[in-house]
Amino acid sequence: MKKLKFLEKVVFFVNSVVAFLLLLSYVLPHVPPKTFATLSVLSLGVPFLILLNVLFFVYWLFKIKKQLMLSLVVISIGYFLFGSLYKFSNWEEDETDSLSVMNYNVRLFNLYDWIPEKGIPEQLVDFVKKENPQILSIQEYHKQADVDFSFYKYKYEKLEGNKIKMGQAIFSQFPIINSGSVAFPNTANNAIFADIVKGKDTVRIYNLHLQSLRIDPRVQSLTTENSEKLINGIGETFKLQQSQAKLFLEHKNKSPYKVIICGDFNNSAFSYVYKTIKADMKDAFKQQGNGFGRTYNFKFFPVRIDFLLIDKSYSVDSFKTYDVEYSDHFPIMTKVSF
Repeated sequence: MKKLKFLEKVVFFVNSVVAFLLLLSYVLPHVPPKTFATLSVLSLGVPFLILLNVLFFVYWLFKIKKQLMLSLVVISIGYFLFGSLYKFSNWEEDETDSLSVMNYNVRLFNLYDWIPEKGIPEQLVDFVKKENPQILSIQEYHKQADVDFSFYKYKYEKLEGNKIKMGQAIFSQFPIINSGSVAFPNTANNAIFADIVKGKDTVRIYNLHLQSLRIDPRVQSLTTENSEKLINGIGETFKLQQSQAKLFLEHKNKSPYKVIICGDFNNSAFSYVYKTIKADMKDAFKQQGNGFGRTYNFKFFPVRIDFLLIDKSYSVDSFKTYDVEYSDHFPIMTKVSF
């Protein structure tokens, strides 16, 4: 530190704080939110902390200073614990008889005109029809005249509400022989499932929607909102998510079939609920994804809160995140073979 100029000392101090926060966040997937609810909020900011540490590393690299080791070591630890934040795809499309599964939080098909463009519901349906996933899992589903998924032969939906009925739905090109839901108390969020028969195989598809964060991603909202209230609110949400994950896993562990989990977890891949739910399953993005894999349209850094988790005995042939803005979420699709 003696050889550093005053400005460089300030930069290194900030660098040290950011590196410590990133290091601390590596522990959070092992700590139940009910233990340290406020601290668990850090899990949402891990991509931002990683990017900041990369910038600090580059800064010290150009300065040819040994301080670059701080961020390099912390980033390296994260790489070995979680893998790379940015993925490079290594798959080649083939003609194998795989099962294609898409997950999409459609935000009520733009019911309240969050997107000012006209015809969003029809464009969304046309997009799904074009990509033609054999299984379609939808969160924030709402029936309306402009939404027609009749090109699917089978479906199961679970909708609640008085004036506006909304919930989740699973559409399938293959027969559904059983279906149901996993109720979460005191919330509209829940999980549904459908047992789907493809050839000689039966697979259980879960559609999981954990407690919503209710964060407005617009800059003006984030800068004017009471930050302490926001953080405390997220902490309480994470506590609910922990309880919901427990209820879900109790149901999932009794499944007579192998499982594919689709869903909006409203939390990142660096969180306790993700680690708990994933267990030994394959994350389709980590297997075959490309880029940052962002699934939520957050303006500041890439956020991945929607997931496709695949039974460990299945092979993940491909994964894709679609950059289409028909919702505040981006659709994701994988192809798996049994």
